[in-house]
Amino acid sequence: MAGTSGRRDFSEFTAKLEKHIERLPDYAQRAQEKLQKYVPPSTDQGARERPESTGDGTGRVPRPPVRRPTVDLTVVNDVKDKLARWNDPAVKLERRKRWTARALTLWTILTLLSVLWALGGYFGITGGTEGFIGAFGGITSAVIFGVLGVQSGVRLYRLNRTEIPATPKPTKLPASGSAARKPMERLAESEATLAELLDQLAAPQHGAPSSVPTVSVEDARATATEAAGALRALAARLQSIERARAAAPAGERAALDEAVTTLRGQLDDGVEGYGALVAAAGKAVAASTNGAQPAKEALTDATDRLAGLALALRELS
Repeated sequence: MAGTSGRRDFSEFTAKLEKHIERLPDYAQRAQEKLQKYVPPSTDQGARERPESTGDGTGRVPRPPVRRPTVDLTVVNDVKDKLARWNDPAVKLERRKRWTARALTLWTILTLLSVLWALGGYFGITGGTEGFIGAFGGITSAVIFGVLGVQSGVRLYRLNRTEIPATPKPTKLPASGSAARKPMERLAESEATLAELLDQLAAPQHGAPSSVPTVSVEDARATATEAAGALRALAARLQSIERARAAAPAGERAALDEAVTTLRGQLDDGVEGYGALVAAAGKAVAASTNGAQPAKEALTDATDRLAGLALALRELS
């Protein structure tokens, strides 16, 4: 197709694949719950014999508890890590350099062999004819492989001069069983929505400057980044307490449960505050074409409130 390169763009496919890989733990948990409805009671050698009465007059033996199979998520995490490394811009660049260098080596070797072929043909070593007629095949091959080698060399030179743009690494969500999982999922969705809205506010509207000042947009962007970092630090603290609770004796888990509940409430409040900024940005985008002053004031107020919330969260974490 004209106007497109020969390489395929797998970015959309990769995004969908990563989304499904992140949901694999949830899929596994749902499969376990459905499996328990159809798992027959376990039988052993003693169960095949006639059961004795339990003394309640019914002669029934209680069904042994079904052991729920555990799901090892190591494979899922390995696939996610490998996929992330494969799509890393630095790894992609090094991969292109490696293949281009190999292609350059191949074309160079073939060019040298073609030159030897041409020399052998010129002196009548490789055929019955001599001179330029005998060397014509070798000369033609040397020109073709030489051109391909030059193209590979130019491409390798450009790749060596390519600078990789700094791209933020995707944030890793807490485990599916953690109390911080759902707030962090909501935060990730709110971050993506807010980034899109702020980009629209910063862009000119039909060639005219945006009705929202650039300073307000950048202030909202910086405050949102600061608040998201504080929320993730609080989520990391919550996960540390959860790990401590799992290793603590049964008598000491009540205080840790209370701490987890408190931190979960603080996380929910923080995500709600972040969502208020997203809502204000959405209203500002909707009213930007009319230049409505209340929408701009709402964005400023939401930014100030989120800044205060981020300060409080930093003190807590």
